Order: sequence, then structure tokens, then C-alpha cells
Amino acid sequence: MTASEPTVQQLFDLTGKTALLTGASGWLGGAFARALAEAGASVIASSRDLSRAEAVAAELPSPGGAKHHAVSIDQIDEPTIEAGFAAAVEQAGQVDILINNGHAGSGLDWTNVTGEEFNRQLSNATGYFLLARNFRNHIVERDAQGNIVIIGSMYGVVASYPDAYAGVCAASPVAYHALKGGLVHMTRHLAAYWAGDGIRVNCLSPGPFPNESAPAEMVERLEKKNPMQRMGVPYELKGALLLLASDAGSYITGQNLLVDGGWTAW
Repeated sequence: MTASEPTVQQLFDLTGKTALLTGASGWLGGAFARALAEAGASVIASSRDLSRAEAVAAELPSPGGAKHHAVSIDQIDEPTIEAGFAAAVEQAGQVDILINNGHAGSGLDWTNVTGEEFNRQLSNATGYFLLARNFRNHIVERDAQGNIVIIGSMYGVVASYPDAYAGVCAASPVAYHALKGGLVHMTRHLAAYWAGDGIRVNCLSPGPFPNESAPAEMVERLEKKNPMQRMGVPYELKGALLLLASDAGSYITGQNLLVDGGWTAW
């Protein structure tokens, strides 16, 4: 070991860093927020509903004394993206890490989705890009280093399993698949263009992490299909997120990390 080699603890340590997390009040967003805070980061929790973001920020741990903040951002409403990012910088002074996680969802599948609703779903990707560009410009202006983690899905890589939904609930939305597949490739594109700016861009794609309201029969069918024979729980994404957001992943960019219990190994 050389004197300049950081320890594992140092590589994963986010003390002194500030992370902006969209969708912080969601099923997975809460675990992401706790992971960042537990690693020492100051977290700026974002939600469409400011009160929900404030509630998340208020409950986060602060092992190193970091202060947490809250802003309102709706990723399909461009003015709130600009205003929300500006508010984040004003409150925290800087942003070093961006976790693009917020998602305005839809329950309409291929049988009944309208063109308008399909386009609304795809506009989530537009919002991810606009927020990422704001972040990129902020990093360049500061002459700093930055990390972006875009939250994708295994359904951006493989088709859904039709039999899991048949007779139980609507199929996995086709617009969701189009969105998540686009985010995976946008990750590669931005990583290639922004590496010279000192910014890493990666995608974290969860597999099956159903929330408590998911139909039990659908969950059982998904478990039988999955090599690990079970669903994921949100805390199982914390380590992967920190790998991509910290110096532990300093030579990783343009990648899509799947955390899916082996689903895409079939």
C-alpha cells in the first residue's frame, strides 16, 4: 500500500459532499436519501410536494454534522427544474452529486395508453436531462468534480414478464419501458460528453422492488421467475448507489449497474 492509497472507508465517505436527490419521498428514494446521509453527505431532498421533501430531510441522520435541505422539483415541469436547482444551490452553497430519481408514473399499459400520456411519460427523460445539464454547468463553473446517478430499471434492458400480470393487474406500461431504455442510453451519451468536464454519469437500474401496495399474486409470480426466488428490498440498493456516487467508483462512468436478483441473467 502506498501512502496516497485511500482506504475503503475513505473511498465511500461522502463527508463534505452535497447530494441533490429527486423523488426523495418515494419507495426507493427514502433508502437513497438515507444511504447518502449515512455516508456523511449533506442531502437536498426534492419532491413535487415541498412538505414531503421537508419531512424526509428532517428525519435523515447526520453522523458528521451535515445539514440537510429540501426543495420542490417536478421533473416534467421545466420551470420548477430551473427554480429548484437554483434553490438547492442557494440553500446548500453547492451540489456535488445528483441522483436523478423522481418519476411521474402512469398505470396505463399498451392496451389503453394515449399518445398524450405516452409523451408525458417520455418527458421524464427530458426533465432528467435538463436537471443534469444544470448540474453540469454548476460543476464547470466551480471547476469541481461531480457525479450523476440516473435511476433506470431492469425494464430498460429487458421486456417485462407478461404472465406476471395476466389476470391480476395492468401490464407493465410500455411508455415506462421506452423511458427507462432511453435513460440507459442517455447515461452513455452524457458520460462520453462530460467526462472531460470532470463529471461521471452512471445509471443504477433496480430489478423487482415492489412496494407494499403491489398485488400479492403478481409478486408471487415474479418471485418464481427470479433466480433468487424473492423480491428486493430498498436497502439492498444503498451499497450500489454509494459505489456510483462516491470515489469508490472513481473510474466508473457510462455504465448501467443492474441490481435485480439475477433477473437479467436469464
